[in-house]
Amino acid sequence: MRVIVVGAGEVGSNIATSLVENHDVIVVDVDAEKVEELTYSNDILAIEGDGTSLKVLREAGIAEADMLIASTDDDETNLVTCGTAKTTGDVFTIARTRNANFFRTWSEYEGAFGVDFMVSTNILTANDIVRVVGLPAAIDVDPFAGGLVQMAEFEVMAGSDIAGQSVEQADKFDSITFAALVQDGDVRIARGETRIEAGNRVIVIGSPESVQSFSRTVASPESSEGGHDIVIVGGSDIGYHTAKLLEERGIEPRLIEQDADRGRELAEDLPGTIVLEHDATDTDFLVGEQIDRADAVIAATDSDEKNLLVSLLAQNIGVRRTVAVVEEGQYGGLFEAIGIDVAINPREATAEEIIRFTQKGQVENLSLIEGRQAEVVEIEVDEDSVLTGRSIRESVTELPADIVIGAITRDQEFIVPRGETVIEPGDHVVLFVATDVLSPVMDVV
Repeated sequence: MRVIVVGAGEVGSNIATSLVENHDVIVVDVDAEKVEELTYSNDILAIEGDGTSLKVLREAGIAEADMLIASTDDDETNLVTCGTAKTTGDVFTIARTRNANFFRTWSEYEGAFGVDFMVSTNILTANDIVRVVGLPAAIDVDPFAGGLVQMAEFEVMAGSDIAGQSVEQADKFDSITFAALVQDGDVRIARGETRIEAGNRVIVIGSPESVQSFSRTVASPESSEGGHDIVIVGGSDIGYHTAKLLEERGIEPRLIEQDADRGRELAEDLPGTIVLEHDATDTDFLVGEQIDRADAVIAATDSDEKNLLVSLLAQNIGVRRTVAVVEEGQYGGLFEAIGIDVAINPREATAEEIIRFTQKGQVENLSLIEGRQAEVVEIEVDEDSVLTGRSIRESVTELPADIVIGAITRDQEFIVPRGETVIEPGDHVVLFVATDVLSPVMDVV
């Protein structure tokens, strides 16, 4: 495809870098420095200009484009860009927005704003948060095959049952496949003899029930037993949607919001949430409200600095788990390095969702791992696949070593992949693949 990406920030750059290997990608941004950096660092064609300008879009080749992705940090700019693009022809448009009102309007009226597919950053982030807090010790969680399969990443603590074991020794679960280990930021495919050390991150793929059971071998006993006393700090749009999703799951969260007017608004819109009006950096208040006994504190203010401070305070008073929203991608590693359990970056989540959508047809679903060192992809195999009609033990001999078959579903049933398992046409297969071998793998599966 010929794809125009408007916006060369964190979201746009990630999308462009992901697509450029297989597509003709042009990036448009008003910032000359970003344009220059993308051109020279990533060898991507980028032009300086305003994506809402028809003249600039024509310069980028909108008449020949198959897809336009509007991914700037400004909702209105993205919507106007898509609307402008639609005046030139039948280009498929994707818009990133934060304001959930835009998303609701678009969901109700097909094609609203000239947008064919819309990604709501705040709702997407809230979903990521809720999935993570629902699984003890998880750092990342993604569903596959309509929820029949789950990929999850966990940090192995010093007291964990599996610390010091080999993968073969730790693999005591019928419906789980150990896909990879992450050590010092590097991803390694998990083999039977691979040793799991404290501080490693382990990535598993399996049925949701088995992944939940596995989480209890990684989490502390206290974390395994909890999960229902959730405190959200910040009545931001992300905080609001997180509370709403928790309510839908039968959890009554507490939400701390300093602004009185916003607090009253939240209390009216969230009947199943206890809204507390106070400054969440007041330690006496936190202890007085027994926040120290919470299973998890989610820092979801509009400030990275305040989210960091709130998370550290929560840890200091004894909260079991801290999850922080981090807008600036470069801060994510810093947050986790100083002890925040999970840092969730809305921009990263948005880029992944858009990349996932652009790959539809080739893959059913995907998840990016550790800065895209690897991907978890779901495919529906056909008659021509190298996997079809043979045992896995036989078919993997024709695939690169850096691949793991994590799960199979057939007729809405989960199948554990073993060496003797025969994959049939129409099966959905979830693969863990190192990014550098992804293209050749996708060519044959």
